[in-house]
Amino acid sequence: MKRPVATPQRPIRKERNILFAKFPPGQVREASDFLSRVDQLEVEQREQARVVGVAYDLHHHSLQELEGTLEDKGYHLDNTLMSKMMRALIYYVEETQLHNLDAPHRPLKRSQSEAYTHAWERHPHGDHDDTPPEWREYK
Repeated sequence: MKRPVATPQRPIRKERNILFAKFPPGQVREASDFLSRVDQLEVEQREQARVVGVAYDLHHHSLQELEGTLEDKGYHLDNTLMSKMMRALIYYVEETQLHNLDAPHRPLKRSQSEAYTHAWERHPHGDHDDTPPEWREYK
């Protein structure tokens, strides 16, 4: 559930809500107790709304990992279409952010004229002429 952090980086703080199904009742309290034991995770229980609020650093946790752990433990998350779409969007955004953190920073061009410089280096120029010498002197 944790990711190893090689170099100290700025934290990417996320605050998300985990919405639970109506049945079985009481799972918000149990899930809140379970999640409160996870390191580097802030948990807020809102039983009336069937929600557990979580705050975490993306370097250490992701919503997909947290919800997957809850489902593995037998908790039932809300499965309405809107919840599924929001969940999929959040999973995608967090996965993309993590992928972009691993990608090396590469500028598109080192200089404005670099593309032209490379083209010029590949193009034959100067006194180079493919015409045989005997044809050049032909009169």
